[in-house]
Amino acid sequence: MREGLKMANNRSLPTRSLGSSGLQSSAIGLGCMSLSGTYGTSNDEDGIAVIREALDRGITLLDTSDAYGNGHNEELVGKAIKGRRSEVVLATKFGNLGGGGGRTADGRPEYVPVACEASLKRLGVDVIDLYYQHRIDPTVPIEDTVGAMAKLVEQGKVRALGLSEARPETIRRAHAVHPIAVVQNEFSLLYRAEAEETLKTTRQLKIGFVAYAPLGRGLMTGIVENLTGLNEADTRRRHPRFAAENIRHNLALARGIEEIARDHHCTLGQLALAWVLAQGQDIVPIPGTKKKERLLENIGALTVALTADDLAQISDSIPVGAAAGLRYPEGQMKSLYL
Repeated sequence: MREGLKMANNRSLPTRSLGSSGLQSSAIGLGCMSLSGTYGTSNDEDGIAVIREALDRGITLLDTSDAYGNGHNEELVGKAIKGRRSEVVLATKFGNLGGGGGRTADGRPEYVPVACEASLKRLGVDVIDLYYQHRIDPTVPIEDTVGAMAKLVEQGKVRALGLSEARPETIRRAHAVHPIAVVQNEFSLLYRAEAEETLKTTRQLKIGFVAYAPLGRGLMTGIVENLTGLNEADTRRRHPRFAAENIRHNLALARGIEEIARDHHCTLGQLALAWVLAQGQDIVPIPGTKKKERLLENIGALTVALTADDLAQISDSIPVGAAAGLRYPEGQMKSLYL
């Protein structure tokens, strides 16, 4: 066990509201994307074990998407929660076609019910608790997409709606059609500008905020040291923030708060996650992992108590915009924050 590692030791975790939807989730959720090969090889048996360990430890929010592993991730989550559906706030997404050339998102109203039915089948459930538009389709008015999503709520197939990578004006337009429960955008010490801008709007509208990649895809954990430590199949090898000219700078930023972590007898990753948690009770981070030990470490961040001075010192050590490199490969940037 690493020095300063705070570990989860019981099944009772604090909860947070997912906006005004009436849904309550554990204060930390589990992002399941990495269980389908995104960050290098993975296998189903280990993935199911991690998800069930998360449930055993009190995590209730599981986050997946039909885009992760081309549907494989939803099937995996479905297998893991079989017989335990009542313990889970189940979130999935639709409409992300990936980066590169051509269309990056599909928000056509006629596609929405088709995507939902396919997700319900893969997940093996009758209802999805939280259904996101994964990427905003710039060719379709957001009102039309959300209108189709609202019909799923009326039909009892979905309990609440969410948007991912949506900018404030898009959120307002969508919310005028049907209440948006939460917005899911990237938010970490390394990536804050657009998230903090979005929070001003979500708080005005009483919408919750789900923070994905709250550990900077591993850069804030002290585990990733350079590209050579990443599997050849790991998609982070293509991420600009992991490029040779940027990763040294970004890791140096992370190391700048190691002393604060030592003072709090926690790991660097736990400190970074505790900082995200401390930004507001309306925020639920969803760190992902393929390892049980890392899962327990993430949950342990809930016991890290930070003062106002701590938070200011951490924020000042890694100022807004300090990270080097785009947060996605250039081809995918055009599908973000629309």
